Amino acid sequence: CFYFLILPKMYVNILCLTLMLALTCVSAQVPPFTEKCVQGTYPPDLSRKVPTVIINLDLKPQDRWTHVVKDMKPQIEDLLVAFKSFIRDFGNWTEAIIKLVDNDFGYLADELPAPYGDELKGIATASGLPLGEVVLYNIFYEIFTVCTSIVGQDLNGRMYHARNLDFGLFLGWDIKNNTWEITEKLRPTIRILEFQRSGKTLYKTVNYLGYIGVLTGIRPGVFTLTMNERFNIDGGFVGIFEWLLGNHTGQWMSFLTRDTLEQAASYDDAKDRLANTPMLAPAYYILGGTKPGQGCVITRSRQKAIDVWEMSSQPANSWYILETNYDHWKKPMFLDDRRTPANKCMQKLTQKGMGIAGIYDVLSSKPVLNKLTTYTALMQVDSGHLECWLQYCPDPCYPF
Repeated sequence: CFYFLILPKMYVNILCLTLMLALTCVSAQVPPFTEKCVQGTYPPDLSRKVPTVIINLDLKPQDRWTHVVKDMKPQIEDLLVAFKSFIRDFGNWTEAIIKLVDNDFGYLADELPAPYGDELKGIATASGLPLGEVVLYNIFYEIFTVCTSIVGQDLNGRMYHARNLDFGLFLGWDIKNNTWEITEKLRPTIRILEFQRSGKTLYKTVNYLGYIGVLTGIRPGVFTLTMNERFNIDGGFVGIFEWLLGNHTGQWMSFLTRDTLEQAASYDDAKDRLANTPMLAPAYYILGGTKPGQGCVITRSRQKAIDVWEMSSQPANSWYILETNYDHWKKPMFLDDRRTPANKCMQKLTQKGMGIAGIYDVLSSKPVLNKLTTYTALMQVDSGHLECWLQYCPDPCYPF
């Protein structure tokens, strides 16, 4: 809703209409939260397990994604067709916007820092898609993402990090099937990526194929990392518009995440990079380390961190830290309060139950699990373990 201040009028109209529909659907998502904390949901059916592919960093940037993009070309095309169909619903005049993206957005790849521009060019070549569309595909994840991230430790001090990634808010609510169209199109493109150099895995991520930034990742034996969107008036649209106008002083959020996974040698090094690097958009970085108590939420403005919330600073709940999409010192919007039920389920889990299965149960409990949820990722830093499962929320279920 903060974006209403800066969005063009056409977007304001459609968001208002969609929001009114969504508010009607979620009118029950208010205290005291009658949904139950589920148990015994892990492991899910194997058909929902996300497969792994290798990204070879020894290859030239333009060649790194060729093998996966060729295999996934139909799914990526299907997603972009759905996205363009959503845009066309605004009227025939939007064809000019689509042509502008196809014909003129490609030059933006040359404005991106290395190696990202060349990687996008390679994806366009391998997929046969216009480079402008590939650039756009990599931009809109910076805008429409809502999430829940948790870092916690078990009784033995082992650190775990898990997250739900919810994507597709305001992007095509299907009233017949009670689903978000873009969310449904995204699930088939999800993969775990192992970025390797000289045959050794440097870091692992969960990605929508064709998207080269990182929202979820682990550097084995060093740290785990997730990024959640932060709603703010000085938000992503402002930074992106400034970048399009030539102000390239800020880093793309998801590129900063990937750079950190590739370059940071320690938990403290990662924290410093994520807290102090200027960015295009505000965000929450949720960081987990290898030692007990090494967990924090870095609340970012576009310029720098305005708060670093340490797991060890919470005497009553010092075994975990939890972030959705609202500043931890403020109450979340009452129509989108995933924080309260998530904390309720974590308290019911207790530190004794902390582990892969227990934290999966928490993230599978409504409304933490909702119609926007595409996947749940589960990480254990010492072993370098990352697993990911497609998520579906059966009716009755909250739209977000």
